[in-house]
Amino acid sequence: MRRLLPCAALFALAFALPAADEWPAHRGPHGNGTSDAKALPTEWNEKTNIKWKVPLPGKAWSSPVVWGHQVWVTNATPDGKQLSAVCVDRDKGTIVYDTKVFQIEKPQFAHAFNSHASCTPAIEDGRVYVHFGSSGTACLDTKTGEKVWEQTDLKCDHWRGPGSSPIIYQDKLILIFDGHDKQYVTALHKSNGKPAWTTSRDIRYTSDDGDIKKAYATPAVVEVAGKPQLVCPSAECTVAYNPDDGKELWRVTHGGMNVSSRPVFGHGLMYLTSGHNGKLLAVKQGVSGVVPKDAVQWQTNKAVPTRPSLLLLGDLIFMVDDKGIASCLDAKTGKVHWSERLGGEYSASPVSGGGHVYFCDQLGKTTVVKAAKEFESVAENKLDGGFMASPAVAGENLFLRTKTHLYCVGK
Repeated sequence: MRRLLPCAALFALAFALPAADEWPAHRGPHGNGTSDAKALPTEWNEKTNIKWKVPLPGKAWSSPVVWGHQVWVTNATPDGKQLSAVCVDRDKGTIVYDTKVFQIEKPQFAHAFNSHASCTPAIEDGRVYVHFGSSGTACLDTKTGEKVWEQTDLKCDHWRGPGSSPIIYQDKLILIFDGHDKQYVTALHKSNGKPAWTTSRDIRYTSDDGDIKKAYATPAVVEVAGKPQLVCPSAECTVAYNPDDGKELWRVTHGGMNVSSRPVFGHGLMYLTSGHNGKLLAVKQGVSGVVPKDAVQWQTNKAVPTRPSLLLLGDLIFMVDDKGIASCLDAKTGKVHWSERLGGEYSASPVSGGGHVYFCDQLGKTTVVKAAKEFESVAENKLDGGFMASPAVAGENLFLRTKTHLYCVGK
C-alpha cells in the first residue's frame, strides 16, 4: 500500500439517507441516479470547469463513490492480476491511498468489453467495501486505507467478467453472483465478511448455454407495506428476497440475459428491465410468489437499454439504450414523451441534477438535456477518454471517470 496523505475523519449515519453531499454507492443516495444538486455545470471540456484531473493507470469500469472528503474507485491491471482501491482527496484531486487489495495468480477470463474491476464500491462512515466478483470482496478502513477483512470463498465462473456491485443493507453487505455455472445471492456480515445467508437463484432457464444464465445487475431494497424487499434482477427472471434471511418473496419471468440495469421504484410500481431482449416492465408492488401477467401495469420494448440503468425523476423515466437512443417516458403509463438519437454507444447510466439529465457515451461525450417532457438539448461536452463508468454527483460537482482519468467537474 502506498500512503500519501492523511485523510479527514468522516461523520454520517450508516444506512441513513445521505445528504446531497454524498454519493455512497452505484446510482447514488437514492439508488435511482437522481441527486439533490441545484447548480451542476452543464458545459465543460479539458480546459473549462475542470477542478482537477487524476490519471488512473489500469483498466477498470467501476464508478466513483463519494463520502466526506474522499472519492473512491476500484482499479485493476489489464490482466486482472492486481486488484486495488484508490482514494482521491475530493478537494485537492491528490491520491490519498492506493491500496493493493488482491494479487491474483490466475485471473478468470474477462471479455475485452469488460474489466476485472467493473463493480462499484459501497461506502459509509469509516468503511469502504470493494468487490471484484469471485476474485474477492474486502472492507477497507477509510481513515487508514488498510484492509479490515477479506472474503475469497465466494465463487462462480463469471465467463465474461464480473459486473454486479455490492449494496449496504443495515448490518449486511449484499452481493449477486450470476455466473456461467452457478447463480446465487449472498449477504455478508459487514463486521467480518462472513456469510449471513446464501440463496440459490433456482431459475429454470430456457437453455443450458451458460451465456443465457449470465447477468450483471446490482440489487435494490424497497419497502412494501412496511417490510423490506431485496429486488435482484437476473437472466430470465427478477427475483425478490427477504434481505434479513434470504427467503424468496416473489419472482417475475421476463426472459433475456446480460441484464445490467438496477431496478427503480415509484408510484407503487417496480421498474425492471430484461437485458438483451429489450423489455421494460412496470410491475405493481405488493406481489408475492410467481407474479401473474396482470401484475404488469405497462410494458414497452422500444429503445430499452441492456447496460445503462433507468433514471426515475418524479413522474418521468429517462433512459438511453446501448445504441444511443434516449427516451423520456411517463412513469405511470409508459407513454413516450420523446425519443431522440444522441449518437454514440452507451454503457454508463444517466444521472440528474439541477433540472438536467446527463448522458455519457463510450467516446467521452456527455449530452446534457432538460429534465422535462419536451426534449431540449442544453449542451454537448467532450473529454479525451470514453465513459464506461457512470457519473457520481456530490455537492455541486460531477465526478466523472473515463477509461484513463478521474475528473471533478464544477463551476
